[in-house]
Amino acid sequence: MSLSLFCKAQTTIDTVRSSPVTVPGKGLYEHDFLYAGEGGPETMFIIKGGSVVWTYTHPAKGEISDAVMLSNGNILFAHQFGITLIDQQRNVLWNYDVPDGNEVHTAVPIGNNHVLFVQNGKIAKVIVINIKTNKVEKEFEVPVGNPEQVHPQFRHARLTNNGTLILAHMDLHEIVEYNSDGKAIWSLNVPQVWGVTPLKNGNVLVAEERIPQVEEYDQTGKVVWSYSGKELPGFKFGGWQMAYRLDNGNTIINNWTGKGNKTPVQFIEVNKQKKLVWALRSWDQPADLGPSTILQIIDNKNRPENVRFGNIR
Repeated sequence: MSLSLFCKAQTTIDTVRSSPVTVPGKGLYEHDFLYAGEGGPETMFIIKGGSVVWTYTHPAKGEISDAVMLSNGNILFAHQFGITLIDQQRNVLWNYDVPDGNEVHTAVPIGNNHVLFVQNGKIAKVIVINIKTNKVEKEFEVPVGNPEQVHPQFRHARLTNNGTLILAHMDLHEIVEYNSDGKAIWSLNVPQVWGVTPLKNGNVLVAEERIPQVEEYDQTGKVVWSYSGKELPGFKFGGWQMAYRLDNGNTIINNWTGKGNKTPVQFIEVNKQKKLVWALRSWDQPADLGPSTILQIIDNKNRPENVRFGNIR
């Protein structure tokens, strides 16, 4: 292709908007939140009162697929080749590096002394480690679709109120609930599963990345609520990886995509009636947040470490 034709094609691409000029909500002022996303560099942000009040860039290769702020302000994050716990002074409090040939994309704090994570690999495992003693207190193998293809095996897992683990088997196209002995007690076929969020009512909120679509499943496997990117005319989406249910019943969904011409949205929020009430689009300094994966609403009620896995609390 000649330079003139390339420039013309590039201009055409860059002038195609991925979202309307005006989007609903108050932008960065809508919520206080922790933000992180898959994409270099490995940077996380805390937004309060509409401004970036804290950032951290991790000096390592990989991508941040999971991050959570504990009630004491410390932040635990999984970054493909390791898991790190830092305080807000950016001191490393604990770190785990995966063995060669393995990856880790999700980590869950259990109280202040334990971390549960899923280690992708030829032999994939769920592991619970005591971060005070660095001793593994629980470990069991989980099946994968292809032991030789480590990267696409798992992205996300969360603990339920019953002390069980919901795990998204990306390369097996299913979600599975495991008890603390490693026994599969429930499963459901979900073709493009990426993220899973157990809800207070016992249902599971699932994000299917490539469709993109979010479904809420009850324990019988019935879809009781769903939302698709096709329901928002005027928006173009990359991949939906994560979905979060707020106390008011609204659902926040990430849109994993590049900056492009700065018109893609990074998160959307819809209510029960599927009305769009907020869209986050922040690609300019001093709040160029980059690609999105994780968003955690910050409020005084947030105690994400108040979970258990069997008898481990």
